[in-house]
Amino acid sequence: MRFFGTTWVDHDGGYAVRRAAVTIGSLVAIAVSCLVLRFAYEGLEIAAVGGFVTGLVVVMFAVCSALAFRHTWAGYTKRPAPDSQSALRGLLTIGFVGTLTAYFFRSLTEAPGESLHRQEHETTPHRKHN
Repeated sequence: MRFFGTTWVDHDGGYAVRRAAVTIGSLVAIAVSCLVLRFAYEGLEIAAVGGFVTGLVVVMFAVCSALAFRHTWAGYTKRPAPDSQSALRGLLTIGFVGTLTAYFFRSLTEAPGESLHRQEHETTPHRKHN
């Protein structure tokens, strides 16, 4: 799990501080991303591409963000199929605000992906090193 190393196992080694930093960082990333999208929207307005194209772009970002949120949120409880992950790469890239939002909301309760990793960690037999 990115940013946490193995601190999620026992919630030690600065886990709480890291989780707070991830929560704040993802919120800042959402704000910056929305600012970037605003600049893109203003670029469309300056280019005078017309209401239809502008509306189409806004709807595209909204739909892709909603789908990216759903896909990312579902990925915290079960592993996505590798084929679906690569097939959705473009959609997830366009819907980056949804992915960041899912990351933010998940970090409010746990390290994103912690429950999935914990479940896998507890069900996997561990080898003892001599």
